[in-house]
Amino acid sequence: MITLKSEREIEAMAKSGAIIAGMHKGLRDIIKPGISTWEIETFSRQYIESHGGRAAQIGFEGFEYATTVSVNDEVAHAFPRKALFLKDGDLVKVDTVVELDGAYSDSAWSYAVGNVSPEIQRLMDVTHKALYLGIDQAQVGNRLGDIGATINAFVEDENGFGNVRDYIGHGIGPTMHEEPAVPHYGVAGRGLRLKPGMTITIEPMVNVGGWEVDTSEEDGWTVTTRDGSWSAQYEHTIAITNDGPKILTSQDPEFDAKYLL
Repeated sequence: MITLKSEREIEAMAKSGAIIAGMHKGLRDIIKPGISTWEIETFSRQYIESHGGRAAQIGFEGFEYATTVSVNDEVAHAFPRKALFLKDGDLVKVDTVVELDGAYSDSAWSYAVGNVSPEIQRLMDVTHKALYLGIDQAQVGNRLGDIGATINAFVEDENGFGNVRDYIGHGIGPTMHEEPAVPHYGVAGRGLRLKPGMTITIEPMVNVGGWEVDTSEEDGWTVTTRDGSWSAQYEHTIAITNDGPKILTSQDPEFDAKYLL
């Protein structure tokens, strides 16, 4: 079922989103060569809880952690690990969901560890821009296919990277995952028509190589690229409104000014 949110509910989600945004901004200062991915988990959980939120991923389908911390060829859903220390040139993705007074928000971000190669920097830049190109299409009256087609054309046709198909965006609030499914590929003009009050995530996952991925048989969660190439991801929670898409997890009000509530 797709739930249409009131202005009050969207404002509540923006407060939840502000916690995630603050967490991600704080991670900019601590992610550096030599730290473990467990330190990312510890910082993130403490930040969320100290600001009154709940790390909603804990307990979701048996998941035990506040964050997923995925490194290099890990696309998504990797566990934070005490024995995994980041090195100069690594690429790390941090994803979390926060619940505050019943309102949910979801955001993932990619971080360069020290100095990454030009190829990885381009991967990050393309993935980041793909997110915002998708958000630009999240207009009342457009269709879900407009979001996916725009992202896929930019990622694959214009830049030659692999656009992951197996994991997609989704509706959010009052639960973590709800309808509609939001693919990052598709056909323009096709799919569900967007209506005011919808709240969704847009979260492209982009690989240097092919788009195919595998899920670990060992832990049942960690997703890696099938060809071993590195992967980046950026994700925002947005609201569809008559005034245009509104980013509820913005880290940079000046950059995101045209989307903010």
